[in-house]
Amino acid sequence: MEWLINLFASESVAQSVVILAAVISVGILLSKIKIANISFGITWILFAGIAFSHFGLKINPGVLHFAKEFGLILFVYSIGLQVGPGFFSSFKKGGIKLNLIASGIVLAGVATTLIIHYATSLPMSTMTGILSGAITNTPGLGAAQQTYLDINGSTDPSIAMGYAVAYPLGVLGIIFSIVLVKIVFRINLDNESEMIKEREKDNPEETLKLSIQINNPAIFGRTIEEVKKLSGRSFVISRVWRSNDEIKIAGAETMLGEGNKVLVVLQKADKESVIALLGRETEFIENEWSIDNINVVPRRVLVTKDYVNGKSLSELKLGKAFGITVTRINRAGVDLVAKPYLKLQIGDRLTIVGTTESIDAAAKVLGNSMHRLREPNLAAIFLGIVLGIILGSIPFFIPGIPQPVKLGLAGGPLIIAILMSKFGPKFKLVTYTTMSANLMLREVGISLFLACVGLDAGGGFVDTIVNQGGAIWILYGAIITVVPLFIMGAIGRWYFKLNYFTLMGLMAGSTTDPPALAYANSAAGNDLPAVSYATVYPLTMFLRVLTAQLLILFF
Repeated sequence: MEWLINLFASESVAQSVVILAAVISVGILLSKIKIANISFGITWILFAGIAFSHFGLKINPGVLHFAKEFGLILFVYSIGLQVGPGFFSSFKKGGIKLNLIASGIVLAGVATTLIIHYATSLPMSTMTGILSGAITNTPGLGAAQQTYLDINGSTDPSIAMGYAVAYPLGVLGIIFSIVLVKIVFRINLDNESEMIKEREKDNPEETLKLSIQINNPAIFGRTIEEVKKLSGRSFVISRVWRSNDEIKIAGAETMLGEGNKVLVVLQKADKESVIALLGRETEFIENEWSIDNINVVPRRVLVTKDYVNGKSLSELKLGKAFGITVTRINRAGVDLVAKPYLKLQIGDRLTIVGTTESIDAAAKVLGNSMHRLREPNLAAIFLGIVLGIILGSIPFFIPGIPQPVKLGLAGGPLIIAILMSKFGPKFKLVTYTTMSANLMLREVGISLFLACVGLDAGGGFVDTIVNQGGAIWILYGAIITVVPLFIMGAIGRWYFKLNYFTLMGLMAGSTTDPPALAYANSAAGNDLPAVSYATVYPLTMFLRVLTAQLLILFF
């Protein structure tokens, strides 16, 4: 029996691994608990670590520090890989409005934190922990701890304590704020659904298939490639129906004649101009466009070869080489019109029309290997981590600040991951990871980080709450949660006239809170909350990490 006691009590590699694994296991089991259909999720690992530490189970400080920082790096890097492709596109069109409101929520939270800090004289390190817990943002906690360590050469347990105290009410407070906006503005969900249906009728980016009869003399006898150059628009002619009732696959060199009917794939915004160029729209009947030749089929082909990564359709010349037509490209669940200049990425799914033999030949060039997609590209991941740590270690000197500013082990890897996932294909870097691989990397990282944070802070947690006034931190956290969300939510509804479903996702995304998103999705019954959540999530995550560091540096 003595060996078992030594395993938990004596510092060793085995003891460290056993305690970390036990903390994570207990936390994950507790995460299954739901109260009013709301769960605190993986944050239970933090509370499990606090409990273990409170009862005297601790690990070597050096091992604890390494596991915590490495877990944080894995977590923020995997988040960067996930949000990177949508980070820059989230600023386009309606995304600008949503990101402005989300940024307002972040800044209002920082302002509320500063007001409480000056009103109560509570140390800024503690207030930053409370802020991160109040908006349920773990990367912000990691960034604050890392920045404090860089400046002072030691850690401050009150950062993690503030986070742990504020987190439970933070989860509830976010959902409460969403409900409060609904009550104050007397929002009827059925009316909101009807408004959405009306707006969806006019989505300019919707991909359409049209049947058009050629009757413009200016394009008689011209090839499809010439016609597309004349139009200045992006569209794909996939099939041509000539007067002899013969339907053929269309290629770049296919000539268009008077009376021909063509099957066109385009975006709704281009519909009127393309019809005006080609002729007149006719009734589209799917069965009419089926090809009698049983060898001619539409098929989806995966891009899995490194050689193709970052190359455009015009560079590959698939149509001329194999006599096929690429009609659509599905990237991360979104259908895109196959534009010549669109650069392909590993993981893209191309819809190709052609004979079985020609598609098979094109598939060999593109890869089309599901097995290849299941293999994580570890070289790019660890290269990115190296570059992220280097970037995070570069000191930036700002006038008036005695210490140089660093992005740290949270900010550096996050920025590099975003940049690599977006621009990696242009430099022939394969940054694609399956959702399951990314999720595994992220969950392992956050589990290690939270377990270590709990073990590090648990010794004085109960004493802080009971004897040192830590209970009032719960109130401070609730104020930081509700006030910014309600104010900016009201502005979004009253001034920007946002649909409530979109607003719910925005409010959840501005706090990077999955339980709030789950509530919003169940209440809405559609995917609008998830869309707005994804739109504001990348910028919000970046700002949460950055502001947590700046609060420690400046105050």
